[in-house]
Amino acid sequence: MKIKHILNAHWLVALLVMALSALVFGLSSLNLFYMFDANLALIYEHGTMALRDGALMQLLSLLFYGFISACSYILLKACEKLLVDRLLK
Repeated sequence: MKIKHILNAHWLVALLVMALSALVFGLSSLNLFYMFDANLALIYEHGTMALRDGALMQLLSLLFYGFISACSYILLKACEKLLVDRLLK
């Protein structure tokens, strides 16, 4: 409820939060595709040896960054809805 109160305070705050979340989403999602591809190719090529050498930890961190990317997308869409609703009032 506190986030909604902050975003409703002024339309410019919602616009800035929306721009920052769009930037985070764009940068993180583009990089994630390349990193997932490289990590899965390494695991496919070297198997359990790659997993023991750190590929599993890297895969888990990529999943975490995917979660962050999804959260920033949700925040982007929430700000967009708030701004559109305010505009149409």
